[in-house]
Amino acid sequence: MSAGPILLCAGGTGGHLFPAEALASVLVQRGHPVELATDARALKYGTQFPAEMVHAIAAATPSGGSLIAKAVAFATLAFGTLSARALIKRLQPSAVVGFGGYPTVPPILAATHLSVATIIHEQNAVIGRANRFLAPRVTAIATGFASLARVDERLRAKVTYVGNPVRRAVILASAQPYPAFDAGVLHLLVTGGSQGARVMSDIVPAAVALLNGAQRARLLIVQQARAEDMQRVAQAYGELGVKAEIKAFFDDLPRRLADAHLLIGRAGASTVSECAVIGRPAVLVPLPGSLDQDQAENAAWLAQVGAAWVLPQSEFSPPRLARELAHHLDNPRGLIEAAIAAKRAGKADASSSLADLVLRVAGLALGEAP
Repeated sequence: MSAGPILLCAGGTGGHLFPAEALASVLVQRGHPVELATDARALKYGTQFPAEMVHAIAAATPSGGSLIAKAVAFATLAFGTLSARALIKRLQPSAVVGFGGYPTVPPILAATHLSVATIIHEQNAVIGRANRFLAPRVTAIATGFASLARVDERLRAKVTYVGNPVRRAVILASAQPYPAFDAGVLHLLVTGGSQGARVMSDIVPAAVALLNGAQRARLLIVQQARAEDMQRVAQAYGELGVKAEIKAFFDDLPRRLADAHLLIGRAGASTVSECAVIGRPAVLVPLPGSLDQDQAENAAWLAQVGAAWVLPQSEFSPPRLARELAHHLDNPRGLIEAAIAAKRAGKADASSSLADLVLRVAGLALGEAP
């Protein structure tokens, strides 16, 4: 009798779904069928997901909001767990793998109740609340960073460092050498996470305006901006005579990163890991206000290896960023050294390492179809 599929659980944002997609690609290449459990919000990211079936499971976030909102969220999670239990009984999966966030709680929780092998992957350098809740219950814990903060010491024996799986487009982009500084031009990529970040639209053009004309003439900017901010950002650069391309979403972001000398962006796990694998330095502005401070931990890791400069949002002002940009325009050698450090820290084989762990936990041969 053949083994069941491997059920991957991810949702909420592309930051959770993209690592799951990278793992799915490796598992499928090795001959193991994959199915995906996600929430309705993430379905828009999953159209190209290499799964035989995609299942929507109800989920909600119980943190924050009123008591009524929390009660509704817990009821939604309970309903989702019952739905996931029925799905798992029908699929009989060999293993269930979760990628963090509350959309993974119902299927992972249901799988543990049904004694199915379970693995959670934590993309950040600090374990998130959903994974912290699931960690005592699962079979194994995979990590995206070599160190993991806020994990119970009694669970350390479950932890295996595999790195953060990245999409095939990132692996392809990693083959591109660090770009030459043709005519001294600095290629700058500005992003703000999957939803964009208004602070980048507010601060970066204003910082560029503080540079002198000769410095501005040496900038080529590609910037992600929210749809409602695109016109004013484009107009600001146009008035400054700065060459810039502004879009709400780049579907070829790995290639854009490979073309860049420097990234300015948030410090989500995917962003930090892709900078490392491709080998590009970054000015990172961690998302403030997070209870887990996950982006601050991620940014600190890249800074510690010499590949990033961290600016807390409280210090992310036009004058401060202008000084940073002027320094890099005058010191391209520093960027080259940071790019080398980033590349050295990258873990391009994370998808294969995670696949090996999943198959071992599932009791399947590493390269053998079930």
